Amino acid sequence: MPAKKKKLLQQLRDAIRRKGYSLSTEKNYVKWTREYVLFHDKKHPVDMGQDEVTDFLTYLVNKRRVSPSTQNQALCALIFLYRQLLGMEDFYVDKVEWSKKAKRIPVVLSVDEVTKVMDLLQGKALLPLKLMYGAGLRVSECIRLRVQDLDLEYRQLIIRDGKGKKDRTTVAPDALIDGISRQVRLVKRIHDHDLSRGYGEVVLPYALQKKYPSAGKSINWQFLFPSGKLSRDPRTKKISRFHISRESMHRELQRAVRLAGVSKKVTTHTLRHSFATHLLQAGYDIRTVQELLGHNDVSTTMIYTHILKTGGHAVRSPLDATVNPRGFAGRSG
Repeated sequence: MPAKKKKLLQQLRDAIRRKGYSLSTEKNYVKWTREYVLFHDKKHPVDMGQDEVTDFLTYLVNKRRVSPSTQNQALCALIFLYRQLLGMEDFYVDKVEWSKKAKRIPVVLSVDEVTKVMDLLQGKALLPLKLMYGAGLRVSECIRLRVQDLDLEYRQLIIRDGKGKKDRTTVAPDALIDGISRQVRLVKRIHDHDLSRGYGEVVLPYALQKKYPSAGKSINWQFLFPSGKLSRDPRTKKISRFHISRESMHRELQRAVRLAGVSKKVTTHTLRHSFATHLLQAGYDIRTVQELLGHNDVSTTMIYTHILKTGGHAVRSPLDATVNPRGFAGRSG
């Protein structure tokens, strides 16, 4: 009896995994493909093309009012579907009504605000959040750090497979070296305990599991910030210990920000923005900051120079020239 042909979404999952994409990318690409098919009354993508994709992307911006990044994510998912799964290598999309991207200056904490927030952090998220600020990490880069990514002798971290699938190095703060060393010892104790119970095999990226069957049980491959419990991996179905969740880090940061009395809209990414801005304030070259952040183009890093300009591009308000020493404005004419 011939093998049953896999359904479209399972074929898509398999293609994404062969490319070594992350689980979050897999979930998003599958979600957008499903929505695309449902939008067109369950027609198979092979029977549709550029016009149908254009209609769907236009619907997202006109009816659902999605952000530019969300619309672009949907486009990437459908490009992958047609090029990688359906084999249409020349597939492209034009004439799309794109969502307009607002030009925003990133929220940045002052050094004093960072100090107050850092002093109030607690629990398992304390060290990773401090490391995000101290090394300029994205939250995904921080939680995916593995023991082998540490080079404490040279005071650096190796960020593997970052945004754009690029590797880079960044600084490991001196103030966190002892804490990181203690964390490694904790990871080893947890790992030894997992091994004694018949677990301890961590998920490896790409096809390394097949190439190095025993590597997943090595301490070097364990996550630096492991989850507090074992769970079943949705891909391999094996029980293993994943990394700390980004949600837990967000919750702890919000708690500390609230207690610190900071009124700015702070996210975990604010720590990365603050890292870059404070380095530039300290006089570091923008090219150095660009490399530490892993930006492709220095123009992306230039956004932080806007924050360094005081009072609306260093302009002094005319009101300031009329204020007397007692703090009252001069008499108007």
